[in-house]
Amino acid sequence: MNIRYFAWIVAVGVIFGMTGCTKDPSITPDAPVTSTPSKTDQSQSVNNWILENMRDVYYWADQIPANPDTTLAPAPFFYSLLYDYNKEANPERDRFSWIQENVDELKSSLSGEEKTTGLEVKYYLRAQGSTDVIMQVLYVLPGSPAAQAGLKRGDIITSVNGQKLTTSNYASLATTPTTFRYGLGEVENGKIVDTQLVKTAIAAVFQQNPVLLDSVYTIGSKKIGYLVYNQFIPGPNGSKTPIYDQKLEQIFSKFKAQGVNELVLDLRYNPGGYVSSSVKLASMIGKGIDNTKTYYRMEYNKNIMDEIKRAGQTGELVTHFESKPQNIGNNLSRVYVLTSGGTASASELIINGLKPFMPVITIGETTYGKNVGSITIEDETGKIKWGMQPIVFKSFNALNQSDYSTGFVPTIEKSEPLQVKSLGDLEETYLATAVAQITGSGTARLSAERGPKLPTIGSSVQRRAGGSNMFIERSKITLY
Repeated sequence: MNIRYFAWIVAVGVIFGMTGCTKDPSITPDAPVTSTPSKTDQSQSVNNWILENMRDVYYWADQIPANPDTTLAPAPFFYSLLYDYNKEANPERDRFSWIQENVDELKSSLSGEEKTTGLEVKYYLRAQGSTDVIMQVLYVLPGSPAAQAGLKRGDIITSVNGQKLTTSNYASLATTPTTFRYGLGEVENGKIVDTQLVKTAIAAVFQQNPVLLDSVYTIGSKKIGYLVYNQFIPGPNGSKTPIYDQKLEQIFSKFKAQGVNELVLDLRYNPGGYVSSSVKLASMIGKGIDNTKTYYRMEYNKNIMDEIKRAGQTGELVTHFESKPQNIGNNLSRVYVLTSGGTASASELIINGLKPFMPVITIGETTYGKNVGSITIEDETGKIKWGMQPIVFKSFNALNQSDYSTGFVPTIEKSEPLQVKSLGDLEETYLATAVAQITGSGTARLSAERGPKLPTIGSSVQRRAGGSNMFIERSKITLY
């Protein structure tokens, strides 16, 4: 088999915002219906390109149908190739690969830039048995249109553009428009009631800064470092300066200077991102690690693995920690990680990669369950404008563990209430639980957070985790 040069950008999980392209694996993009010969020929050319690349690098290449229907439009054709894509009973199925008609938009979204209002939300049924839906704002990107409109964490949205949210329309109303007139509700006597308040935000192309918040709390002899980190990206889209990675280094330099001896890493809204950023973050946390210790190992499809072994390039499969002067691991006896159902890919790589070196205590919900990674594939000639993001490898930690395809079950189970405190507030449910564990106080100060217990039906974090990817920086493996 002749496997060509791999130009792989591997990142662990990204789809951000309330607007823009959706990579939710439950939503297969509609391909254009065409009848003209030129369009048909173009689709055939795209499909040939898809099939050739997928047979080369797809992790489940041996599961690709022998004679796929190449008369399909490109998007349905791509999804027809995926391993057990629609078989939900199989936890190992491919829930993650996706394709987009515009490769430039795909790459920019992976770097945290896309058209968005800047909201991240959780969806609830308005009442048990109801078909009405509400959105709870989890956080708002600073400087985004939603922030400028005055929306904030904890706001309850009951309508968009005058239409009440229901189970049949909430997905499209929350993501499709350009102008969003958010109708707000409030909790009154344990029920959600509508108000007259409407806040308007116009979606715009926006670059998110993934480092949302950092703090240090001194409680007795404990110096607790707290970091809210929402996407693994080194820097803004198109920038060669890794300013977000540098910000992480500055934070850990501060943690070290202030003698932080406990760490709470808040990844509950982080669906993943670039592996390179994951390596850097883990390298500032790990206990007793340096650049000789394995952070993770990759396994590709059988043909690629055979070629790598024949070429004597097995060292390319292992990524080590980095030796970082900002590392605080020697001051830590454990690390607390806050999780949700949207905590995926690179976030789970952090959990799995640190486990061999220190106790990792997770607080929250079971994570998404993504122990595989993808690459961005584009046509180097520029003739084909599509871009695809297929799964190409599975990851293992230093103990050869990769057993989290159904997610990491939390050490301490928690879920966010409907009425929430600000992130970083010591009475906020997740943080308060971690602090109670650290200080041995037994019970967290949670009285300020309450609200009716409503059935949840997902979140925008989980939706973007569904298209999350573990990306590797360019791995220059030439295989023949």
